[in-house]
Amino acid sequence: MTRIILVALSAYLVLPALAQKVDPAYPILEKAYKALRQQDYEQAVTAFEQAAKLAPDRPSIRKDLAYTLIKIGENARARDQFAEAMRLDPADEHVALEYGFLCYETKQEVAARRVFLKYRGANATAAEAFENIDRPLREGIARWQQALATSPENFSGHEELARLAEQRDDIALAAKHYERAWRLRPQRRDLLLDMGRIWKQLDRAEDSVSALIAASRGAEPRIAEQARERMGSRYPYVYEFEKALTLDPSNTGLRRELAFLQLQLQQNAQAEKEFVAVLERDPDDLFVVAQLGLLRLARGDSKGAMPLLNRVLASDNEELADRVRKALEKPQTLRGRAEEPRQNISAEARELAAKSLEKGYLQDAVKYLNAALENDPVDFGSMLKLGWTYNQLKNDRAAMRWFKMAASSPDQETSTEASRAYRNLAPQFERVRTTVWMLPMFSTRWHDLFLYSQAKTEWRTSNGWFRPYISLRFIGDARDVVRAAPSLAPQFYSEQSVIPAVGIASKSWHGASGWFEAGEAIRFRQPPGDATRGKPDYRGGITYAKSFGESSLLAETSDDLVYVHRFNRDTLFYSQNRLGYKGSRAQVYWNFGITTDFKREHWANYAETGPGVRFRVASLPFLFSVNALRGVHLDGTGAFNDLRIGLWYAFTK
Repeated sequence: MTRIILVALSAYLVLPALAQKVDPAYPILEKAYKALRQQDYEQAVTAFEQAAKLAPDRPSIRKDLAYTLIKIGENARARDQFAEAMRLDPADEHVALEYGFLCYETKQEVAARRVFLKYRGANATAAEAFENIDRPLREGIARWQQALATSPENFSGHEELARLAEQRDDIALAAKHYERAWRLRPQRRDLLLDMGRIWKQLDRAEDSVSALIAASRGAEPRIAEQARERMGSRYPYVYEFEKALTLDPSNTGLRRELAFLQLQLQQNAQAEKEFVAVLERDPDDLFVVAQLGLLRLARGDSKGAMPLLNRVLASDNEELADRVRKALEKPQTLRGRAEEPRQNISAEARELAAKSLEKGYLQDAVKYLNAALENDPVDFGSMLKLGWTYNQLKNDRAAMRWFKMAASSPDQETSTEASRAYRNLAPQFERVRTTVWMLPMFSTRWHDLFLYSQAKTEWRTSNGWFRPYISLRFIGDARDVVRAAPSLAPQFYSEQSVIPAVGIASKSWHGASGWFEAGEAIRFRQPPGDATRGKPDYRGGITYAKSFGESSLLAETSDDLVYVHRFNRDTLFYSQNRLGYKGSRAQVYWNFGITTDFKREHWANYAETGPGVRFRVASLPFLFSVNALRGVHLDGTGAFNDLRIGLWYAFTK
């Protein structure tokens, strides 16, 4: 009887404990808090992350993980954990405010503003934080609205007002001015991405899709890729293409793809209309010329078809020409084969080409790729490979021809890669090219603002190795440092001259090129004791520039050996080197520089080193730089400190 009572008592005490649900995260949390007490934050983060996976619905774990991440400076990750804790416990005001401040610190001001807006009525800290974010937006919107009232065609005003309105969650105002900016500059297809995003928030789903379709078929690969990512995998309908063309009527790629889609749907009349519109903007598109000619031939319009088909027959595109000959029942230049054997031969040729490329047999690869295209004239993948092969063989003219044809591929990835390659090669074959650059710079050593700039127009010659050019240089400063310190040579920082010149430059070879020019240095400020306004200016030399490293590593060198007749017939050597890290918009680095000359002039012999940073501001075309340098004269006459703040701007036409 006693044994029975003991068993019953044990069951009464033990079974309820066993029935309790075991906390799977408890052992991991013990490790996390132990690591936290020992200030082993990395181990604590790992343990908290494991516990969060075991107990995903527990907000306390997310909060503790977030605070630990803050201790090791991982604010972005901490922000995301507070966001998850907010989702799990929407009533936790303290977590919401922590999330808001971290959003602000990690440059997500829109999300921060929304959080502080929600709590500003009941929390003074939230109200103050909201005002700090909202006031600049309100004032900026008011300023731009006032500016646009007097200048309604101001593109920058509409764009900036739209961005400020979007940050302030005034989506309707943002949509209005993004669209206005787009109408003013339809070549800015990145605005289509903005319009697609804004219209989606306004529940204008069809308009949003139209903007993304137009952006995804534009000529800018980066913008097209972003648009495709937002669209998903679904292929657009015909009416969506048509609506996108209404928004972006100058988009030739979009119109071309619509025409081929209409062909597949046997909407030949509509396709013909679109092909005509494509040729109005791009008359050299032989694929469209051939297709339009064949369409007209099929409906009995020989008079309208033959001029187009004859253009293709007279071209050097043998693949397209043979398709036309076949349609006209004329003899083909390629070896005739039955359809099935042609497909087998093409596949075999592509395989042999791939093996040749893998082993580096480029000439063999050209032969096999041409054989593949001979048997399948619309093999766009082989066209692209042939372009790259000719590029490796240094035959860029042939490469460009194949890249241009591959850019007509219906496969977006092939088309984008081919278009990018064509644009990269095209500038070297342009007959005339003008480059303008300018560098205003403030120096604390001289307490002066300097300006260096050059406009240069060069002509490509038939041999391609040398290019004559005309140039206009400007070198000057605001304070006239030479007049302020007469002991300095004018070569030190500022020549106070405008220098028109003619010259010749060589093609770049492994980063090096040579140049020489003759001009006249026309002084706009006279040095003390010198009344001469103009002096002959002969200069030339060798320049070398190279960047090294991958990903985030920055390593670059810029070296110049320059002869300047006007500087006592001296030859100078400049070497500027930087080593550091780079991001999408900013670079942080350390400078190593040396300047010396053959005649050992005091002003031309010094070394400099120190930290620097370069960065871009969104929507501005300038590159800002700040360099804090410590210099020493190589002749032992002393050292100097200099903080240089510069702004680089350049463009090529």
